[in-house]
Amino acid sequence: MAVAVMCGEWIVTASGKSLTALHTRENREAFGFDCSQVEQKPKDAGASDSNRRVGEKNSLDREEKERGTDVVLAVAASHSGRLLALTDDRKRLLLLSSHPTWNLISCRWVVRRCTALAFSPDEACVWAADKSGDVYSFSTTDTHTPGDLRLGHLSMLLALVVTADDRYVITADRDEKIRVSLKSAPHNIQSFCLAHTEFVSTLFVPPRHPDRLFSGSGDGTVKLWEYETGKRLQSCDLTELINQDETDERVCIKRLSSSPDGQHIAVLCERVPRLQLFEMKTGSEVTPTQCLTLPQSPLDTTFDPQGRLWVLLDDQHTPVLLYTHTSQRWERCDADQPDLKRVTEGLHTHSLPPPDARLSLHQLYKSSVDNTATYRQKKEERLQQRREPSASPQSNGAKRSRRRKQETGPSSPSNQ
Repeated sequence: MAVAVMCGEWIVTASGKSLTALHTRENREAFGFDCSQVEQKPKDAGASDSNRRVGEKNSLDREEKERGTDVVLAVAASHSGRLLALTDDRKRLLLLSSHPTWNLISCRWVVRRCTALAFSPDEACVWAADKSGDVYSFSTTDTHTPGDLRLGHLSMLLALVVTADDRYVITADRDEKIRVSLKSAPHNIQSFCLAHTEFVSTLFVPPRHPDRLFSGSGDGTVKLWEYETGKRLQSCDLTELINQDETDERVCIKRLSSSPDGQHIAVLCERVPRLQLFEMKTGSEVTPTQCLTLPQSPLDTTFDPQGRLWVLLDDQHTPVLLYTHTSQRWERCDADQPDLKRVTEGLHTHSLPPPDARLSLHQLYKSSVDNTATYRQKKEERLQQRREPSASPQSNGAKRSRRRKQETGPSSPSNQ
């Protein structure tokens, strides 16, 4: 998985165990961060003793699986751009500060591997959703306290947002559900947004319309909701993007991002070398405006504070593209554009490893098993076995005669 987010004027990219922050407007020194250099979680002596009882080999296997591989799983930036949170495969939650210089504030451990992060509007806490369906909140001021369990699902969580008015926490899981919970009392559910037929992979609340919610799913659709009531306002099917390639691969919405004014929305589909742009003029619907054809499938997209669109690619020569909106169209910037050139040179110096294919969203599709044919075949075999004895009438007659004799017993002398 590769991630690109804006943290103020810094574009932050992460892939594998590495993170790089590059300033888009000034010639500032780049910031590189390696998760493998962060402190490790202390071993539990009791757990080690129990592992040794079942064998040293099994203990080492479990210990290696528990430790993880330092791969970054999720990244989120605060609204002011002063804080950045990331979580990795070793179950660490790292909090970094970008002002006045980049530095690591704290390292805390989560119970299970996280899948999504989100800051509260006041930046007092960061919310973390994990694979087991639980959501924890971590303080950004008291950085040594563990997280508080706030709510839970029965399925793996994939997306998490906190509304701008700080009233609701919205979560989405692998079982097609979007839940809207009260932030002050998360056990109280305000509504459900139910219409997707596959896992919900991304959520987004547009800045200009804070009472609306966008959701993207593995079913290839983007839906617009009035989340307080759970009412669906619009549904846009993006499967035609993949149909242009004449393939049967499913369309999976990977990321929804918006310009700072909330007018332009970019939709990224996994494994699709295109980027669909929408325009939101009212709070009730969006209109498709332009489909950008890219040299390859993008890794991630993000808008900067100036409303420019950055596209991250898995290409050593052209790691990033920049688009600007002029004359009602999105135009690709030339490679000599100063800001683009600065970021490109920084990514050449701090090259990121290729994304891990095992973190693909396509692995979240549930396999459908059609056992009707197998059932019918076995049923026919059972019926055939029942019909085979009836093929010899003499044998069946002999069996009925023997059965009759056993029921009546031996003949008495008076009957002979």
